[in-house]
Amino acid sequence: MAGFLPITKKEMTEQGIRQFDFICVTGDAYVDHPSFGIAIISRVLESQGFSVGMISQPDWNGDTDFTVFGKPKYAFLVTAGNIDSMVAHYTVAKRKRSDDAYTPGGKAGKRPDRAVTVYTQSLKRIYPEVPVLIGGLEASLRRFAHYDYWDDKVHPSVLMSSGADLLMYGMGELQIIEIGRCFREGKAVSEMTEIRGTCYLTDPVNTPYGAVQCPDFEIVARDKKSYAKATRQQMNEQDEVYGKTIIQRQGKKMLVQNPPMRSLSQSELDKVYALLYMRMYHPSYEALGGVAAIEEVEFSIAHNRGCFGACNFCSIAFHQGRKIATRSEESVIREAELLAANPRFKGYIHDVGGPTANFRQPSCKKQLTQGLCKGKKCLAPSPCRQLEADHTEYLELLRKIRKIKGVKRVFIRSGIRYDYLMEDRNEAFFDELVQYHVSGQLKVAPEHCSNAVLDKMGKPHIETYLAFMKKFYQKTKEAGKEQYLVPYLMSSHPGSTLQDAIELALFLKQNRIRPEQVQDFYPTPGTVSTCMYFTGLDPYTMEPVFVPTEPEDKAMQRALLQYFHPKNQRLVLKALKKAKRFDLIGTGKNALVEDVPENLRKQDARRHSAGAVKQRNAQKGNKRSWQPKEGIKRGKKAGGRKPR
Repeated sequence: MAGFLPITKKEMTEQGIRQFDFICVTGDAYVDHPSFGIAIISRVLESQGFSVGMISQPDWNGDTDFTVFGKPKYAFLVTAGNIDSMVAHYTVAKRKRSDDAYTPGGKAGKRPDRAVTVYTQSLKRIYPEVPVLIGGLEASLRRFAHYDYWDDKVHPSVLMSSGADLLMYGMGELQIIEIGRCFREGKAVSEMTEIRGTCYLTDPVNTPYGAVQCPDFEIVARDKKSYAKATRQQMNEQDEVYGKTIIQRQGKKMLVQNPPMRSLSQSELDKVYALLYMRMYHPSYEALGGVAAIEEVEFSIAHNRGCFGACNFCSIAFHQGRKIATRSEESVIREAELLAANPRFKGYIHDVGGPTANFRQPSCKKQLTQGLCKGKKCLAPSPCRQLEADHTEYLELLRKIRKIKGVKRVFIRSGIRYDYLMEDRNEAFFDELVQYHVSGQLKVAPEHCSNAVLDKMGKPHIETYLAFMKKFYQKTKEAGKEQYLVPYLMSSHPGSTLQDAIELALFLKQNRIRPEQVQDFYPTPGTVSTCMYFTGLDPYTMEPVFVPTEPEDKAMQRALLQYFHPKNQRLVLKALKKAKRFDLIGTGKNALVEDVPENLRKQDARRHSAGAVKQRNAQKGNKRSWQPKEGIKRGKKAGGRKPR
């Protein structure tokens, strides 16, 4: 199809291409939009004069799909897609998901488990002489020996398990440009050992000098203290200013991670987003039902990258880095005008954000020359004294977008760091956020109310959220709006005891918060929290951390966050009795559950289920979430959250 990269031999022939320079293999459907990593990498290569073919969701049970274009001149580029293939397939309870938003028609099972490994092994078997380079989130987070939640054991680097020749970690644009240049100069992939933002395997005799050495794979696989130590070493060197080369022995080979690639400059980032994307899925998917993943991003704008918030359970800092990179105002405005001219545009820009929407400058000036502080956080447990909180530039950008012809509303739906917002003494952004940029609900992430748990999460203490909540509803009332906060909450994070979960349930009751969905902690590779889950140790203090791992313990913590559902009464009652919190059983002011006979609980559950269906039908379209403590009736429903 004109405009899209070829996905069939026919399209390749129509474009007059006899052999591609690079062939991309992805676990997602082909969506040519800059929110998809492989779309960016392929368009960057194209801008450098390379020809690129696209193989999306190949059938790994045979060779046909992998051989549709023959072999490339330089290399295959393999990614599992925008999200980890295991997360795409399984819930936190390790149950198979029934759909996949990155597949045409939402059909599940169109990519294999551990897609990077499976695709790469197939390609190396079919074309053993052709280099295979891996990247994207799945490869990036598995670049070292890592705990695999689904197998419940430590796996070696994905470079070892897949047999790939080179791994690109992070965002990848500068790496792929450098790799393309090396291929053009006639270099073999084995000679590409000094490109920042890449990992490779070598014989131990060739190990570079001056590197930080982590404990070997065999050691971290059997010794949890060594695993925690390795995690701390790896996290400490992921800074583009001072990060050192890291090495880790993997069997008979040495894994070498070169220092992180520098962030794109503003002009470079502008060029990336100015490339000629089709901004839609390939037309061949239309008959299959389209690709749902485009819906939220088609009319959204990413203005930044990176996150200095660096929550312990989040992989963004390990993948994108903590340094903030931003597009220019002119670049963002051009994209907004492009969206407004789209025939499908209805006047609503869904988001102007990124990993954290309201980060548009460094957290402090020091980091520009010295990097971000090793082993410390800019915002937790309390904001650093050097933090510079300023929303002026972001606010001016939003004001200009609001004035574009055809734009009715501009929403902010990616995460707002309310702790950063509260540090800004100028409340102009807060005022206009409430007035113009909330679509009925604003998603924020307090995650918990126990400060002990929040410390393990790397999040600010709950007092900051309470202050933000009070000010949000005050400003909402002054603006004459009916808008609500949707708090993201997490159960069973390392450090969360049953008493902490009960404390959170009480917090929810006292503040009349009734979340319809809560998120169990999901131990994915590449996070500090996953290290805690596996080792039972905080890698920065080496102190023991309580980890809820038993299914019933996790179920009780989850049920407590939705104590008000009749279906959860049995578990809530059991949890309260186990914790000896008999004061919370009965009909008192703070009671979470009544101690009623089992047969009556079943009747209540059936009655509640029927009543809920009737209420949903009567209030179809009502998106209001939970209510603040003052001035609002009880019983409104809360919005949900997407799994991380």
